[in-house]
Amino acid sequence: MNLPAIILVTGTDTGVGKTITTAALAAVLHGLGRRVAVYKPCQSGAADGDSDPAEIVRLGGVVTAETGVVLQQPLAPVAAADFDGTPLPRVDAHAERVRELAGSHHHVLVEGAGGLLVELDSDGGTLADLGSLLAAAFVLVARPGLGTLNHTALTLEALAVRDLQVLGVVLGSWPANPAFVHLSNREVLGSLGVPFLGALPEQAAELPPATFRADAAAWLNGLPA
Repeated sequence: MNLPAIILVTGTDTGVGKTITTAALAAVLHGLGRRVAVYKPCQSGAADGDSDPAEIVRLGGVVTAETGVVLQQPLAPVAAADFDGTPLPRVDAHAERVRELAGSHHHVLVEGAGGLLVELDSDGGTLADLGSLLAAAFVLVARPGLGTLNHTALTLEALAVRDLQVLGVVLGSWPANPAFVHLSNREVLGSLGVPFLGALPEQAAELPPATFRADAAAWLNGLPA
């Protein structure tokens, strides 16, 4: 599988399935014998027990998982850090750590917070800026429902104007009984000029981890061979 060493996973919004998509990517790569690291620059919501890296390890298998900074409130990083009184690492510090991880792993998967342009530090640095520093490729996770076409197109445009590589689009939560709008959106998303990498079933996180890992490659059947 000819995938870049560093892959950034972003979404059209929060709650679109970035963590589950990252776990599925990790499962596919780990299943191929690759050494995989997962890096989360900013983890919000720790007070509610949220830990995306822990969920990725649970579902995706034996991977290295790290977080740049842990924040207590389920807010965007800058607001959460302000609430906690915690300084945020600069985007270039995250880039340095990702490069270090890439030196000892075949792949590093970096999961963003919210969407592409959510600020990760107090200087306005975003996941897009991190991607520029790393010359990394992006996977964009989208919803299947109403509104997704505009949100996806806007995010792809933001990536394009920054000359950032896009590996493709993933639907992060595909319904068991899709309605016409879901089927229509899936067809359109498959014709946007970037690869359509696949769709993860809704509630995939509730599957037994062994089943999740076994099925991940079939869900992401658009990944480069």
